[in-house]
Amino acid sequence: MPKKLFVLFLFFTAQLSISQTFIKGQIIDFDTTIPIAFATINYNGNTFSADWEGKFSLYVNEFDKPLVINYKGYYEKYAYPQNNNKFWIIKLTENENAVQKEIYSEHEVDQIIKKVIENKSKNDPELALKSFEYKNYEHLLVTANPDSISEKIDSIVKKNIFGKRKIKLDSSNYKFKNFVKEQHIYQTEKVNLIQHNNQGTKETVLGARMAGLKKPLYEFLGLKLVSYSVYENPFEILEIPVQNPLSKFGRILYSFHMVDSVQINNRKTYRIYFQPKKLKSNHLRGLLFVDAENFGIAQAYFRIYGMVNIDATYTFDYLKSHKIWFPKKRTFNVTKGSSNYDLKLFGETIEFNSSLETGISQNASDRIYLRLESTPMEIKLDNDFTISSPQIMIDVPEKSLSQKDSFWKKYQKDTLDVRKHRTYVSLDSISNAENIEYKIFLGKKIINGYFPVSIVDLDLRSLVKFNNYEGFRLGLGGVTNPKLSEKYKVAFYGAYGLKDEKFKFGITPSYLTDEETETWVSASYSEDLWEIAQTSFATDSHRFKIYDPRPINISTFYKNKMASVFAESKFIPKADTYFSFSRNDITPLFFYEFLNNGKTYSQYTITAAQFAIQWNPFSEYMQTPDGKIEIEKRHPKFSFQVTQALPNVLANDFTFTKFDFKTFYELPYLSGQKSSLLFQTGWALGDVPITHLYNLQPNNLNRDAILQRITFAGKNSFETMYFNEFFSNRYASLQLRHTFNKIRLGYSFTPEFSVVTRMAWGGTNKQNEHIGIPYKSLSKGFFESGVEANKLFKGIGISAFFRYGPNQLAHFDDNLALKISYHLDLF
Repeated sequence: MPKKLFVLFLFFTAQLSISQTFIKGQIIDFDTTIPIAFATINYNGNTFSADWEGKFSLYVNEFDKPLVINYKGYYEKYAYPQNNNKFWIIKLTENENAVQKEIYSEHEVDQIIKKVIENKSKNDPELALKSFEYKNYEHLLVTANPDSISEKIDSIVKKNIFGKRKIKLDSSNYKFKNFVKEQHIYQTEKVNLIQHNNQGTKETVLGARMAGLKKPLYEFLGLKLVSYSVYENPFEILEIPVQNPLSKFGRILYSFHMVDSVQINNRKTYRIYFQPKKLKSNHLRGLLFVDAENFGIAQAYFRIYGMVNIDATYTFDYLKSHKIWFPKKRTFNVTKGSSNYDLKLFGETIEFNSSLETGISQNASDRIYLRLESTPMEIKLDNDFTISSPQIMIDVPEKSLSQKDSFWKKYQKDTLDVRKHRTYVSLDSISNAENIEYKIFLGKKIINGYFPVSIVDLDLRSLVKFNNYEGFRLGLGGVTNPKLSEKYKVAFYGAYGLKDEKFKFGITPSYLTDEETETWVSASYSEDLWEIAQTSFATDSHRFKIYDPRPINISTFYKNKMASVFAESKFIPKADTYFSFSRNDITPLFFYEFLNNGKTYSQYTITAAQFAIQWNPFSEYMQTPDGKIEIEKRHPKFSFQVTQALPNVLANDFTFTKFDFKTFYELPYLSGQKSSLLFQTGWALGDVPITHLYNLQPNNLNRDAILQRITFAGKNSFETMYFNEFFSNRYASLQLRHTFNKIRLGYSFTPEFSVVTRMAWGGTNKQNEHIGIPYKSLSKGFFESGVEANKLFKGIGISAFFRYGPNQLAHFDDNLALKISYHLDLF
C-alpha cells in the first residue's frame, strides 16, 4: 500500500508540473523604466510582493486570469501571463490624480535609520578609529559577457542615392562576440596603500598599470567612480555628488521600508530598503543591512537607474576587537540604461547606442559593461604613523609605474581569468603598432594649445586672430619643452596686424626654483595691444580655443610696453599663487585724455605690484612624477587678486589700488544636466584711468538693425551690453546658467539647450575726468536673460538674449541680441 501511495504521489506531482508554467518578470515605471520595489501582486486569489528590484517569479496554471498589480501613486494594472518563456516586463503608469504623491517611512524603520545617523561617529571607521591603514587591490574592467551576444549575421537593406535597394550583411555582432571570448575590451589594475589618522586620509599608489600603456594616464588613476565609504556625504557616483540616505538630510529625501532581518557574521541585521520619496527622482535606491545592536552598516547595495544603470555593492567584516564593521570588498557596475541617444563614457571607452526601450538593442556594444572591484588586505588598526604631505590625496611615485609580474601575482585572486592576460598582450601590441602613447601625449598638448616640434612647443593660440583694430593678426609663438631643459624654459611670440601694419612681440624666460611646489621665477618684456577696462585674473587657466569671439568686434585698445618680473607657485596647499612687479608704458589707440590733479594725460606710465591666488579648498590633488594634478574638481572655487600702483617708482604717474574677487560653482546631475553660478566683483580706489576701470565684458555692436548686430557669443559676456556703454570703478555681477540634456530631434541632430541669466550693479566717480569716451553708470543695475541652443550642426549653435530692467532701451529690438556659438570637441 505505501508503494502505491508513493506512485500516486509521483503521478499527481508530474501532472501538476505539466499544468503549471514558471514565469519571471519585473515591474517598472512606464516613463522612467525605474523598477518599482515591493509592488503588490494578486493572482488567482493569492497575494505576494515583488522584491526590492521590482522582480517576481511564480507558477501560473491559467493564462486567462490576470495578475493584478498595485502600488501607491500608480494606476492598478491587469496583466495577462504569456507562455513564451520570456522575461516579462510590466509597466505601471503614474496616477497624477493620486492625493499621495510621496512615500513615507514607517515609524519603526525611521527610528532605526535615525539611530544609524546618530551612531555614525561610532561606526564610520574614519571617525571611530584612531588610525588605520591597509593595502587595496583595485581592478577596473570594460568587458562583455559573450553568452549575452547573438552570433547571428543580419541582413541590412540600404538604398543608394537613386533609391535602389541593396542588401548588405552585418557581421559586427558575430565579430564582437568572438573578440570578447578571447579578451576584455579594456582593463586597469592598481595596488594602493590607504592611510588614515588625525592628519586626514591619503592614498599612495604602490603599483599601477593600464592595458596598452607603458605609463598610465594619471587622470584615470584618480578617477572616483564611487565613494569609498558608505557614510560619505555627498555620496559620489561617476564623480557626481548625490545626497546619502545616511546623511542628516537622508530621512527628508528618502523613504525606508523594513524587509526582514538576516544574520551576517553571526550578528542580527535589519534589511532595509530605501528609495526617493519622489518616485521619479534619479536619487539612490538600495538595501541597507543595519546591525541590530550597534546600528552600523554591515552590507549595502546602491542602485541608480537612468541614462546608465549603476550598481554599487559594499560588504564588511565585523571586527570584534574594535566592535566595528570594516570594509571587506567594494564592487561597482555600469551598464546601458534608458538613454534615447548615443552615450559615451570615460573618453569613449564605453559607448551605448540610442534605444527607446531598455534592453532592446540589436547592437552588441550595448552589452558592454564596466566593472570595478576593490579589495582591502593587510589591514592594520590603531598604528602610529605619520602621513607625508597630507594635503595630497593621491601620491604616485615613479617606481609604482614599473612593477614586475611577480608584484601583481601577490594581489591577483582571479588566476582563472585567462582573458585578463590576453588583454594586456593584445592591447600592448595594438598600442605599439598604432603609436597610441604618442597620440595621447600629442592630444594633451593640443588641448592645452601647443604642438610639439623638437625642443619647442608651438603655441597654436598665436597663429591667427582677428579684431577690428588689427584686422587679421598673423603670428608665431611657442615655449621650450623639457627636451631642452626641465629647469629652464623660454616662451616667445611675434605677431603682425594686417590692418594696423604693426608688429607685436613678447619674450619670457623662466627658471624652476623648487620642483615640489612648482615655483617658477620669470622675467618678461612685451609690446602688444590690450583691451581697455578688461578684467583678467592672473591665476586663470588658459585653455586652448580655436577662436576667441569677443575681440573680433573690439575697436578700443591701448598699446602697452610692459616689462615685468613675476613668480608662480603652488606652495600653498590647494592653491595657485602669483606675484608680479611690472612697469607699463601705455598709449591709448583712440582719442582719450585723463584729467588728474589739473593735468591731462594722453600717455602715461603705471608701475604696479600684483598678488593673485586661486584657492580650490574642496578639490583633491594627485602628486605624480610629472607634477601636481587636480583630480577632483570640486566647487566652489575662489580667485582673489590685489593690484597696487606704486607712487614715485620708475616714473609711475598715478596711485590706485584694485581688489578683484571671483567664485565659481558648478553642480552636475546624474541625469546629465548641470547648473552653474559665477559671482564676480571688483573695486578700484584712487586715480584710475579708463584703461584700468571695469567694463564687464560687453559683446554687442552699436548698430541699428538686429541682423547687423549678429556676432559670436562669448563664454561669460553680457551679450546685450554695447561696447563702451558702461564703465565702473566698482561692480558686482552674478551669472546663473542651467544646461539641459541633449535633445534628439533627428539622426545626429542633438542640440543642447541652456537658459542663462546675467545681472550686474556698479558705480563710478570722477566721471568728468575721462575725456573722449562718454559712458553710463550701472548704479541701477543691468539685467539680461537668454536661451542658448548649442551644437545644432557640427558644433554651431545660436542664442538669443533680451535686456530688461532699469537700463532697458526704448526700442524693443535694441534690447534683443542674436548670437552664433561654436563648440568644438577635440577629444
